[in-house]
Amino acid sequence: MAALQRSGTVAALGTAQTLAWASSYYLPAMLAAPMAADLGVSTPTVFAAFSMALIASALLGPYAGRAIDRWGGRPVLMGSSLLFALGLAALGLARDGIGLFGAWLLLGLAMGGGLYEAAFSTLVRLYGHEARNSITGITLIAGFASTVGWPLSSLMELQFGWRGACFAWAGLHLLLGLPLNGCLPEVDKPAAGPKPDAARAAMAAAESTMVGSRHAAALLAVVFAITMFISTAMAAHLPGLLQAAGASLAAAVAVGALVGPAQVAGRLLEFGLLRRLHPLLSARLAALMHPIGAVLLAGFGAPLAAVFALLHGGGNGVLTIARGTLPLALFGPQGYGHRQGLLAVPARFAQALAPWLFGLLLARWGAQAMWFSAGLGLMAFAALAALSADPPQEEP
Repeated sequence: MAALQRSGTVAALGTAQTLAWASSYYLPAMLAAPMAADLGVSTPTVFAAFSMALIASALLGPYAGRAIDRWGGRPVLMGSSLLFALGLAALGLARDGIGLFGAWLLLGLAMGGGLYEAAFSTLVRLYGHEARNSITGITLIAGFASTVGWPLSSLMELQFGWRGACFAWAGLHLLLGLPLNGCLPEVDKPAAGPKPDAARAAMAAAESTMVGSRHAAALLAVVFAITMFISTAMAAHLPGLLQAAGASLAAAVAVGALVGPAQVAGRLLEFGLLRRLHPLLSARLAALMHPIGAVLLAGFGAPLAAVFALLHGGGNGVLTIARGTLPLALFGPQGYGHRQGLLAVPARFAQALAPWLFGLLLARWGAQAMWFSAGLGLMAFAALAALSADPPQEEP
């Protein structure tokens, strides 16, 4: 019965995460151009508003994580569903640049309490050290967010315009996302009126874990920032990058379509063979996959584009899971949500920077910009290699 209930929780949370990612992170790719044309702004301005949303989500993340540590994920994720609906409705009603940025600010707040970090924290709050397989499960489901979101946004924009697409996504959050997040199990709330000394002792214990593992936490933050930069840069520029390497537009689109299935394949591998390994070991293997593919693409061009897409996608799929499992394995479940929010701050800033910076490098160097991403990937591997699989000891 417990296993069945856990499977239901993973299915509900994974479906809600698919909706959250499809209607926020993957929204600008399909709607930025018509949105910009209608509002009288440039397309880069729409992406600037999206970058602002990522920064807002980074700033909110630690507070959302702390709330999940205290009350569980159900109320936080339900609140995020309402914020997603409000932000998307505001986006559909926007009439100028001010309305655009205001709507994306609301969506950024929703993202800060409604994407993977919050979902991972919810599962750890529910299942503690046993959350690894559940984390993998929701990433398997939500790995199809772009596969669902891009065509659905495009279809809705074609049928109802970009404003109608925003309103439809808002309605889905109310009709689907909110009930799914509302189905999550409740957790035992803190005992009513805990003694001040006990509360201070619990907080001190959580903080000492972070203080005692400051070096490990810094390395992990670097890993997450680098891998999120690479993932976001590739998501924004992959077709153009492959064309710069010599592929035709049709070939670039076809090869780019391999990334999604490769991500899912990587997550299936983590769910099967790699779950017998410490998550640090599987993360190290995954961190090498993008640099190897990047060197092959930069050195040999279009003939190895498909190999690059498969390596990048597979590695990225495993590293997405590592964002949830590594903090759990290295630091334990105590204070997981708050710590996860803190670790995600530099990663969100890196996400916001990635499309602009890698776009500049691509324009200047073409496919040779892959040497830059390969170097970053090797830095992430070096940081993972410097981490110990043993839980860090507290400093005296």
